[in-house]
Amino acid sequence: MAFDLEQFIADCAAVVNDPVPTKAVRETVARAVADPRSLLQVLGEPTRGGIQRLHVSDELTVLNVIWAPRMTLMPHNHNMWATIGVYGGREDNIFWRRVPDDGKGRIEAAGAKSLGAADVRPLGDDIIHSVTNPTGKLTGAIHVYGGDFFTTKRSEWDPENLEEQPYDIDKNVKYFEDVNRLLEGAN
Repeated sequence: MAFDLEQFIADCAAVVNDPVPTKAVRETVARAVADPRSLLQVLGEPTRGGIQRLHVSDELTVLNVIWAPRMTLMPHNHNMWATIGVYGGREDNIFWRRVPDDGKGRIEAAGAKSLGAADVRPLGDDIIHSVTNPTGKLTGAIHVYGGDFFTTKRSEWDPENLEEQPYDIDKNVKYFEDVNRLLEGAN
């Protein structure tokens, strides 16, 4: 069955208020990433890293995230549930937890999960993770969030001292462009 972006968004929006929306969204995302060719016919073949906004509302954000080769995004949270489905390449996630009674909001590693093509991972609203594309190729993933990804207040953690600071969406979007420029200069 051909991927239908409008129907995909409608299916995700229909379950955002379910008691466990990630379960239904996971099934919807799994169907989409199971057929990467159909998905790419609608989204286009990725040529560089970036964040493509497919749908943004107060209740739901759907993104096509393209990780540049060997790109790493520092630890961050979303303060909303999310479901990630990889349709090409690989996305390695390190999961973090807050250090109890730290006073500086520091975190420590708590686990990891590697996602390859057709893998889907739901994330709870309290998850802290960092993301790496460990390959020399672009990685494509559909990210679905239970809220407005661009306006929700959240945190990121300094990659050296792991101390908490406010999340800077503009800085993180710019990071994709910076990595693209570095890769273009290396070729």
